[in-house]
Amino acid sequence: MKQKLWRFIRVTTAAAGLIALGAVLFGMSAVARPRHSARPKPKPLSTNAKLYAKGRSVFRFDTFGDQAFWGGQLQLHKAIEGSGLGGVGTGVSPKTALAVGLKVDASALPASLITALKHGKVNLNSPKTTLALLKLNAVVGVKGFFNKEGTLSSVGLTCAVCHSTVNNSVAPGIGQRLDGWANRDLNVGAVVSLAPNLKPVTDLLGVDAPTVKKVLASWGPGKFDAELFLDGKAFQPDGRSGAALIPPAFGLAGVNLHTWTGWGSITYWNAFVANLEMHGIGNFLDARLDNAQQFPVAAKNGFGHVHHSKDLITPVLGALEYYQLGLPVPKPPKRSFNAAAAKRGKALFDGKATCSTCHVPPTFSSAGENLVTPQQVCEDSFEADRSPTHEYRIAPLRGLFTHGKGGYYHDGRFPTLQAVVQHYNSCFNLHLTAGQRGDLVQYLKSL
Repeated sequence: MKQKLWRFIRVTTAAAGLIALGAVLFGMSAVARPRHSARPKPKPLSTNAKLYAKGRSVFRFDTFGDQAFWGGQLQLHKAIEGSGLGGVGTGVSPKTALAVGLKVDASALPASLITALKHGKVNLNSPKTTLALLKLNAVVGVKGFFNKEGTLSSVGLTCAVCHSTVNNSVAPGIGQRLDGWANRDLNVGAVVSLAPNLKPVTDLLGVDAPTVKKVLASWGPGKFDAELFLDGKAFQPDGRSGAALIPPAFGLAGVNLHTWTGWGSITYWNAFVANLEMHGIGNFLDARLDNAQQFPVAAKNGFGHVHHSKDLITPVLGALEYYQLGLPVPKPPKRSFNAAAAKRGKALFDGKATCSTCHVPPTFSSAGENLVTPQQVCEDSFEADRSPTHEYRIAPLRGLFTHGKGGYYHDGRFPTLQAVVQHYNSCFNLHLTAGQRGDLVQYLKSL
């Protein structure tokens, strides 16, 4: 049972997790070299292009073998099929899947199907349609495994389920992929609750299924709780859910630590998520999880010392990171902010408001160490104390417009950018006027 238990840390959807992804290549300062350099010649761009393509494939389609958990243990594929197709229950129709925030990649669909979708001629209320979409590999972040008879034998999840969305070019929830964007529509808790067998979860937490479903229901769209199955803390002291917002996966190149509380680097967090949240098959080491006082569940189940004879995760971490670092930071739409106000806001950001002291361009995080204590930012320490760092990361700010749904800060406690600015105005005694706060908001929207 211990072998089964360590693999459940929560849906990725993750990925707080995978939550450790990047957006642009590291910038390097120019270094003068002698005319006859002894350095090896750079590899052809085609080699880099191959690595990038491999990383993209890993990000979008690699389950790391986690179908053994989502299908093999939780039997999620049976809930998708429904009793009419050999599974259990009513099945999951495309309408249901879209309602819980799953997305459909239009580029994987035949032109005839796209035309039919636009004209409302596709039955979105039938699980059969869901299976057809899975066979086309069109459900973003969800991979179906089929037997010879064409029925669903298992299902797995990929990085993209949490860290990609679509542009809705065909219909709401159906369009071209936007890799690296946080899927703030995804209701991770609702997806996990569909599983016919929650016994691996109840055994791990030592509670019954109704209690588990109550916790999962508390997460809501765009959130997951990466630490629940490490420390068992489902709710904050004030009764709010302990779940955190799914962060974007772009804009992390050059940023020291990743995730809301700075657990580690991109490679660290990819390994953490793939092994302990997606429940893939690989090797993972972090002795910090042996701390039974801070991580009682993790320590009891050996989550800090995971080993498999066949490692499906470590060999692809390099390509995955390379792709993540190449993800472009999206530019805000035209006329989505007031340019004149944003110009004034920039002057405040760099001056009176002192924002750039921590959020240093071009990463808009901090070079080197990028953590602050809860006291430094006038916040409680609940989420920080669930991390080995006991601190909060200085989050990079570019592309804020893509992940405003659900609020800001790690748990969405600030519903708007205006609320964020007002918080720091009070915390740091900046004495910004209402107009200045508005200008600062417009600048943040322009990043």
